[in-house]
Amino acid sequence: MEPFVGTGWRAAFYAKAEILLRAGRTKEALDLVRPEEADRASTTECRDLAEVLGKAGRIDEAIELLVPHLDKSWLLSVLVDITDGQGRDERVLELIAPFADRARQARGEAHRDYAFSDAQELQARVLERAGRADEAIRILGQDIAGRRFLAQNTLITYAELLARHGRLDELRELGGGQDARTVLDVYAGALRSDGRVEEAEGVMRDAIAADDWVGYRAWLSSMLLAEGRLDDAIVVAEPGFGWYDCSNLLAPLVHPLLDRPEELLYLVEHPRVVPHHGHEEFQHWWRAWALAGLGRVDEAITVAGLDRPWSDPRLVKADLLKRAGRLDDAAEELRALGTIKAREELCEILVLQGRADEAIAVHPTVAEQRAAEPKPEPVPLGNNGYSLEPPF
Repeated sequence: MEPFVGTGWRAAFYAKAEILLRAGRTKEALDLVRPEEADRASTTECRDLAEVLGKAGRIDEAIELLVPHLDKSWLLSVLVDITDGQGRDERVLELIAPFADRARQARGEAHRDYAFSDAQELQARVLERAGRADEAIRILGQDIAGRRFLAQNTLITYAELLARHGRLDELRELGGGQDARTVLDVYAGALRSDGRVEEAEGVMRDAIAADDWVGYRAWLSSMLLAEGRLDDAIVVAEPGFGWYDCSNLLAPLVHPLLDRPEELLYLVEHPRVVPHHGHEEFQHWWRAWALAGLGRVDEAITVAGLDRPWSDPRLVKADLLKRAGRLDDAAEELRALGTIKAREELCEILVLQGRADEAIAVHPTVAEQRAAEPKPEPVPLGNNGYSLEPPF
């Protein structure tokens, strides 16, 4: 890590601090990340130092460091995270309360301030972990009933809170109202967790019949896959296989099967599967990944389409060999290639083989990485300092 720290890259400072903490060298870790002028430290520096203090067990210092900066909404979640299980819940609740109240009031304002839209869910989270789940449900339930919240996440948090504490009747009522698209999957998931799989399936099939929304199909097809019913999952998801990007329902079935090559190959070769609309290369890669997982590396290399300009065929071949468990062969390919990217990939393979010292030695240095970066061609600039050629 030292060469990266030497460049002044802040992310490297915190990576090194983590290593020092693991080694039991707490003072060195804190000295590394503590701002030289504490009174002029940025909010980000205070956040980072607070996280290191929390990991070092110095919770009260971490809290007091954050207090002056809690007007920055994103620090509330940091406060909640670093105090989890540290016996400081009452103090955290005291600090969160005014921000949660501000979020409740903002709903009725003409110009709403969304900055603290997560404060209510954070308050509920701390109440729950403090053993006051009923209070969390009561307070958040009143907010939901009065529509005194700003973000869907608050509604989801409430539904998940009900699910965790077995309040299925209240959850069913919530899922049957105006917020069904947001929380019905939480209700169905709670039924499944309770062993009521057929009821969960029925809830979603009824929802699809009444409102054929992609979210219902996505949840049901994923549940059916998790239950080992791949054919049924395909039938439910198939109408969305040709849609764009996040609405495309093929990917949510593929990803759980990446480590199950036989089923993955069955899915991508199924007659009802069509290429991912506008991204056909994904289907080729998924099929190659499945073939490699089955040890059919030569077929996988052919299917992967190594003539594509955006991928180095030798890196693709090494990745498929790695997928097939042929780590020595993959390492040999990468050593022969010898590029910066190949050495980064080789480092990972050596780690998998338990050869950490070799992995560190082969990893490109900072200087090598910088030297390998493409240098942009100079472009003529106008009087205003902007490029005269696209992209302007």
